[in-house]
Amino acid sequence: MIDIKTMEERLNLVSEKMMALKNNGMKEVYPISLIDFNCWEWPQGVGIFGLYKYYEVSQKKEILDYIENWFDSRIKEGILERNVNTTSPMLTLTYLYEKTRKPEYLTFIKDWSDWIMKDKKLIRTGDGCFQHMITGSANDHEILIDTLFMTVLFLTRAGKLLERKDYVDEANYQILSHIKYLLNKEEGLFYHGFNFQRNDNYGKVLWGRGNCWYTIVIMELLEDIDLDEGIKRYFLSVYENQVKALKRYADPESGLWHTIINDESSYLELSCSAAFLYGIMKGVRLGILKREEYQELIELGTKHLMDYIEEDGTVQNVSYGTPIGLDGEFYKTIPCCPMTYGQALMILVLQEAMLPYWH
Repeated sequence: MIDIKTMEERLNLVSEKMMALKNNGMKEVYPISLIDFNCWEWPQGVGIFGLYKYYEVSQKKEILDYIENWFDSRIKEGILERNVNTTSPMLTLTYLYEKTRKPEYLTFIKDWSDWIMKDKKLIRTGDGCFQHMITGSANDHEILIDTLFMTVLFLTRAGKLLERKDYVDEANYQILSHIKYLLNKEEGLFYHGFNFQRNDNYGKVLWGRGNCWYTIVIMELLEDIDLDEGIKRYFLSVYENQVKALKRYADPESGLWHTIINDESSYLELSCSAAFLYGIMKGVRLGILKREEYQELIELGTKHLMDYIEEDGTVQNVSYGTPIGLDGEFYKTIPCCPMTYGQALMILVLQEAMLPYWH
């Protein structure tokens, strides 16, 4: 494993770059920037979560102060729209509330939870699944694997904070339902989405970053929430099958993953690669996976992750925000550029790799 000093140097660079990230001229296709860190959208939600995880490891007060200021500034500016993706930053707010005990944070968490559960303003589609509504589009009849990180993980945390078992029950139902409609059982991997009107999985593409949300969510969920033993075993069986497939499809030269997991002609994509390694390493550390089965892959992958961090901390080969495609070619044409979630997912794996367990 790479030494802790090198890891920390890279971690600092990646974090500092993320906090300063701006759109330098790329034409974006969504109403709210997915690049500029000082916006409230899903990439920034993933980013602020990664930053909080770094704070937990480092205990650097300046990082906590930055996160607190970020939330205070964004809330003061006002949230443009509530949907699945803009729920993403709320996950980290639950952790920040536990740390600061600011009553206005708890009020905001309660209000957003009511929007999902009491008011049911988050649209439900077939079988009561959360419709993947995004800023500017309801995405009628559509569910995505991304929803598990963007909304469902927050709902479990809100349930824990507010002592609302019904929130955790709903979150479990959503995970079970997304597995039902999105899991390719032959491969052990997930399709990007499902449409209840079309009654299909679009292009049936096993997209990298979509899959990584399950890898991350299940590890975070099991570490934080007491689940019914039967549900826990089921979630873990899906996770273990997914990880076996990831090991099978990892690029043999680098230990990283292609943007279409089972298509080696597609480019290596660093946000999903960092996330997969984080989820696998955490599974090993928690005793869910056998270290001897994954150690070689972990060492190879973490070594080659470093090749994609520029001197200023920019993480390369990160694909831009990606809607559901009807074929593999669609995913291959998504451009790569610096993204907050690319920085954040790299932060997650670097802070995991710095833990004493790995040294």
